[in-house]
Amino acid sequence: MSKYTLKCLFVDLDSRSVRFEQVPQDISLKYIGGRGIATHLLGLNPMLKAGEPETPLIFSAGPLTGSRLPSTGRMSISSFSPLTNTITSSSVGGNLGIQMRMAGLDVIHITGKSRNKLVLCIQDRDVSFEDVALGEDTPLQEVFLKLSSRGSVAAVGSAGFHGCLFASIMVDGAYAAGRGGLGYVMASKNLVAVTVRGSHRPGVGDRYMEGITTEDILRLFDASPAIMGVSGIHRYGTVSLVDLMASRRMMPTANFRKTFFEQYRAFSASRIVSTFKATHNGCYACPIRCKLKSDGGKELPEFETVSHFGALNENADLMSIIEANRICNEVGMDTITAASTIACLAEIREKKYTGDTLVGKVKEMASGKGLGELLQMGSRRLAEELGQPGTSMSVKSMEIPAYDPRGAYGMALGYCTSTRGACHLRAYPISHEILRRPVATDRFSFQGKARIIKIAEDVNAVIDSMGACKFAFFGASMEEYALGMKAVTGLDIEPQDLITIGERIFTLERYINCQRGFAKEDDFLPARFYKEHGTPGPGLEIPPIERALFKETLERYYRVRGCSPDGVPTEKRLKELDII
Repeated sequence: MSKYTLKCLFVDLDSRSVRFEQVPQDISLKYIGGRGIATHLLGLNPMLKAGEPETPLIFSAGPLTGSRLPSTGRMSISSFSPLTNTITSSSVGGNLGIQMRMAGLDVIHITGKSRNKLVLCIQDRDVSFEDVALGEDTPLQEVFLKLSSRGSVAAVGSAGFHGCLFASIMVDGAYAAGRGGLGYVMASKNLVAVTVRGSHRPGVGDRYMEGITTEDILRLFDASPAIMGVSGIHRYGTVSLVDLMASRRMMPTANFRKTFFEQYRAFSASRIVSTFKATHNGCYACPIRCKLKSDGGKELPEFETVSHFGALNENADLMSIIEANRICNEVGMDTITAASTIACLAEIREKKYTGDTLVGKVKEMASGKGLGELLQMGSRRLAEELGQPGTSMSVKSMEIPAYDPRGAYGMALGYCTSTRGACHLRAYPISHEILRRPVATDRFSFQGKARIIKIAEDVNAVIDSMGACKFAFFGASMEEYALGMKAVTGLDIEPQDLITIGERIFTLERYINCQRGFAKEDDFLPARFYKEHGTPGPGLEIPPIERALFKETLERYYRVRGCSPDGVPTEKRLKELDII
């Protein structure tokens, strides 16, 4: 077997000291990189609190990050979440992971807290700490402009320093590690930014096979309607889902009291593309290019942002959606939680926050002034403080994204079993329930969903650990990326080997959360989804989810996952996966 060891830079901000270490080969092979190795490192001290100096903030690239394989420009940022108290990680694009690999690094592990605000600068094996003097509300674009000559930049904005529990980390000005409050963790260390520049291309075991596999994957992309079709994400970006969710009556509206917004065409994909003469942008080595820019070079929002600042808040003003997104990116806030928290407040106060009023609430949230201090806590804490906890549409304190679970039962289960709170990306069942890839499943049935969700969670865990993008799997499969892993790393690895690695990672995440106090009762949706109908459509009813059937499916999931009836991974399964 090829020697495979991950290279880690350990940084202590208290003493401003660093050390380089190689992760032992057995650990490197078990977790491979990215989200996986970060999960292992966080699991060494699973009870640390978000925001404590000793709590690590981990940047980790995957073995495919920076390779020639399509859609492999991603990396993970991980820690413990101040919003949810779970372990959390976010897959993010941009050039940071590529520059890490070019600097000979797979992992940057940061602990401690600086006395002053600083920038951590890495150039190959040279590491420096530079104090910075920034105003309290310096826009992130100024930070990126100031530091862009240093290489790729990951930075936290003013929201993190104001104590926002869902503050994000922005990479290279356009890419967000959005969910779970990683920006809060970074700001709590007085770390304004991390810059990385490398000068050496990562080695490849078999350049010829890398090229052959790349060609195979590109052919599969071209044949995929979801990627390259007339309404695919290559043409319209992720906002191509706006029309689809509306037609399926799955568009969360009025804080999930409805599932259809009659004015959705105000922010449809075609409207956004035509209004802003949008052009394509994307991550390194990615032909999908799912991000959109206006003809003036402005970043345009993703589907989740558009839908939640739009339909969820009953807001048909496209320009206010664009502005709300811009503010969130300038101060570093997760757009899903931001929009959901405003929608929660609107329901409690029996108001609508639309247009300029919506933008005003986003500004209030960003500054922490007025009601902003409470808005920065997210919808669960806001709803509890205002005496109406049932209005927070969240699981484990993380707000539900823009797919109503009453219209996709796999998504309903996946929101609840996700290890970072309500998240569509941990299992991404939208692929088979709506996009019908790789095989179609009945979206209004729990039949087979326990096993499907479990396998999808394992697959997506290893995708995040390799440094690949989930959208690639609308066309390609684990078979092609296993061949890519062989070519790049020289490892003799098969698709099932990778899925087992993903199972190990996801099971460890669940085990860590159980150690942190999470239990079966945390694996349920808000009561609304078990009691209230969604909005019907032509020949289509959206009934509430039957709670007893959901509970039965959840318990079946526990058995498939190798958990006790209470949802805790069993000692037997932990040993089988070589976790303990």
